[in-house]
Amino acid sequence: MSSILRKLTGAVDFDETPVIENDIQDDLRSRFSEVVDSDIREVDEYVSDTKINTQTTFQSDDDLVEGALTIDVYQTDNDIVIVSTIAGVTAKDLDVSITNDMVTISGERKNPTTIKQDNYFYQECYWGPFSRSVILPIDVDAEKSTAELKDGVLKITLPKSEKVKIKKIPVK
Repeated sequence: MSSILRKLTGAVDFDETPVIENDIQDDLRSRFSEVVDSDIREVDEYVSDTKINTQTTFQSDDDLVEGALTIDVYQTDNDIVIVSTIAGVTAKDLDVSITNDMVTISGERKNPTTIKQDNYFYQECYWGPFSRSVILPIDVDAEKSTAELKDGVLKITLPKSEKVKIKKIPVK
């Protein structure tokens, strides 16, 4: 860079970059470290003084919101299969309703223990009623469908309908 341009712009060549003196560098490091350490102490104090509750608490049973199930839906040559993990529920606590084009799974997960809300540090498990409806991509034979609950996994097998429900109507 020419010296005239350097004087006008105040620019410095990369090979001429000034070096900050060691005591200034040390002072900057010290101030930065104090700020970071202070912020970390504030976060630690907040976390230790606060009980974290990730589940919404409800005022009354009327305010309960149903939980949703996660599902996998796939097909084989002859069946539509729905699989859902439903831990903590017995077969008698489940209701599976099937129509030709929809399946509804509902039930209730009951908390096996009674713990006061103030004693929880974390409460992430969902306890209460749940349901999930699935619109099926093709018609199924509801009469021949089966459901099995084993090791907390619900498997519903829905045979594909052999009937093609097409009704021709005359055009007038």
